[in-house]
Amino acid sequence: MQTSLLVSLVVAAVASSTRISMESDISAYAHSGNWKMVAETSADEPITALFMMKHQPEKMIELEETFWAVSDPKNSRYGDHLTRDQTQKLLAPAEGNIERVTAWLLQSGVTEEAITFPNADMVELQTTVGVAGKLFDGTFNTFVHASTDTALHRVGAYTLPSHIAAVVEIVGGIVRLPEIQQPIVVKDDVDSNGVNEWPDACGKSCARKVAPGILQQRYKYTPVVTPAAGSIFATAEFQGQKWSQKDMTKFATACTPNFLNATVAKEIGGPGGTGGQGVEALLDVEYASAVAGNIPMWNVYSKTYSLEDYVKTLAALADGQIPLINSVSYGNDEIQQTSTAYMYACNTQFMAIGSRGVSIMFASGDQGVCGRSGCKGKGGVFHPDFPAGSPYITSVGGTDFATKGVIGDEKAWSDGGGGFSNTFAIPSFQTDAVAAFKVAAQAAGTLPPQAKWNNTGRGYPDLAALGGEGNPYCVAKSLLFIGVAGTSASCPVAAGVFATLNDARLAKGGKPLGFLNPFIYQNGDAFNDVTLGANPPKTGFPAVKGWDAATGWGTPDASKLLTRI
Repeated sequence: MQTSLLVSLVVAAVASSTRISMESDISAYAHSGNWKMVAETSADEPITALFMMKHQPEKMIELEETFWAVSDPKNSRYGDHLTRDQTQKLLAPAEGNIERVTAWLLQSGVTEEAITFPNADMVELQTTVGVAGKLFDGTFNTFVHASTDTALHRVGAYTLPSHIAAVVEIVGGIVRLPEIQQPIVVKDDVDSNGVNEWPDACGKSCARKVAPGILQQRYKYTPVVTPAAGSIFATAEFQGQKWSQKDMTKFATACTPNFLNATVAKEIGGPGGTGGQGVEALLDVEYASAVAGNIPMWNVYSKTYSLEDYVKTLAALADGQIPLINSVSYGNDEIQQTSTAYMYACNTQFMAIGSRGVSIMFASGDQGVCGRSGCKGKGGVFHPDFPAGSPYITSVGGTDFATKGVIGDEKAWSDGGGGFSNTFAIPSFQTDAVAAFKVAAQAAGTLPPQAKWNNTGRGYPDLAALGGEGNPYCVAKSLLFIGVAGTSASCPVAAGVFATLNDARLAKGGKPLGFLNPFIYQNGDAFNDVTLGANPPKTGFPAVKGWDAATGWGTPDASKLLTRI
């Protein structure tokens, strides 16, 4: 950006007396969960604000058309993914809009060094709470959470001058208080049913628990020994969740020969993801890597759960240096998001990343149809998850073995997230599947009352994997083995399976699978159909033949899927 242009813009800018409320459906601190307000934030505390710019409508039409075309195996453009430069050109705001925001910040006393441009449609500001309070016309308060020592500085609502609001979609990093969800730690029981029939379960400490050998028998994948060029996949961690090399080594040693890779190859977002014993982080890295084998596994880390920070980090990675399969075991209810504008802003970034041939998979949640908000009050309405209910990502639900301790048929996990979005319409890739589900569930008398859910919403999950408490996962933590459950386990396992499929495709000289949903919905018969259970029984959505809003198409059969790539 030329200095002369900045100077002219600063001189020309007229301070607007009109300020516009941003994300107008914000309800200040309404969904703060277990975050506790401790004090008004000191003016000298540092804070990062991310301005996500409005896009050019015609470029958004082109981006969306491209996204669906390159992701659809039946389309002639399938696999013709965009480069980073091409997506950045489509995301770029109208000429002069970035300069307008930059000029306003400079005019407001921000230094040039405090402003960076991580992607074409983003302006990032490193400043203090005192400056931020003036920029956004609000008072910041400090919040702490019972499960983490991280403090967040947040404002209840914010405004921008009208000439800035006209070009900015949202500002990230200043209002959201993410609900923190931990995996479920399951106490050992005395039921030894089926233990002797199970393959290598990582030793006696993992008896009655899911381990790599059990997953491999059920899902018929082969961990990759020699990965193809460019084959990279990643987990994501937030909010102080850190993995431990000692625990990964402990797990790898106990689970040999099923577990080939014993480390995270690269940390993205700083070294913050290492040196801890976070249950979520250890579950993710141990099982994603156990399934995928020697495919290089990266870890994308952020100090707080921030989707805008996550997509910013992924989008900034160069072609050939971006993980092709990504597992994210985090989410909140749609109603817990600060605004619909925020969700749509995230969707745009998911779409742009997917257009580059990158798959993003999110866990569907661990609270059944009621979500983290619960079903109490207001007619017991269901609360769908975001991003699990986004049409631009792949959502992974949870299952249990139908008979505890017996490797075979599965049933919907009673607490597995699933349902229908209240925000996003049914996408074309699942129109027929959703319609068939409603007919089948209605005929069986198991479809929940229509008043509780959105009949026109995007259905999720898209697929599932073991995640229930019947036989929890065996996880090495603090050099001991514990039982852990949740779709936080289902997602990295499913991502690991698709990492092996993606690797096989690359090894044949093919393009990455990219956004997975069109492929999944066109190959539903290559999954282990789950027809038992509901989320939860009696009140949730039932598992039926074909796709359903409890387990999607079911769990992966890698041997069948391998023939379809």
